[in-house]
Amino acid sequence: MSRARDVLMAAVIGAHGLKGEVKVKAFTVDPETLGAYGPLHAKDGRRFTVEVLRPVGGRDDEAIVAFAEVKDRNASEALKGTELFVARDKLPEAEGNEFYHADLVGLEAFDTDGRRIGAVQSIQNYGAGDVLVIAADEGEEILLAFTKDNVPDIDFANGRVIVAVPDEIDAGDEGDRGEE
Repeated sequence: MSRARDVLMAAVIGAHGLKGEVKVKAFTVDPETLGAYGPLHAKDGRRFTVEVLRPVGGRDDEAIVAFAEVKDRNASEALKGTELFVARDKLPEAEGNEFYHADLVGLEAFDTDGRRIGAVQSIQNYGAGDVLVIAADEGEEILLAFTKDNVPDIDFANGRVIVAVPDEIDAGDEGDRGEE
């Protein structure tokens, strides 16, 4: 399923050297693919064309990158913290049981009893693993560890995910709705 979304590929950690190179943290399986799908772009629309990319020794999620548009250290220092994206439709289709996180955004979320609880807003990672963020129909956010136990089914064909809502969240909701 192809969607017109951006996929976060990397974030600039900081400047590297004097000639405008930057160190990036890649969110790809292989950091060397960062420039394989065309120019990267920032949220504000700036585009970055990868000219040279080399891995950082001992780190499989970092790389040193020279962008055609960045020519000196001052420019590279200004990029610190910049997130780099590629349009989802530029990436190959996922195979088998694989998917891109961007493909989940916007899917309707239902509990295991078939009740709609909201829609997937994003997938975050705060260091301990992926977290599914659901914008609940009641206006609140539900944060769930993105595990097979918590998200037993992803149904792209019908645009939905099935979520096993933990008892502590479900019990709180039932009290709010006045159900017994």
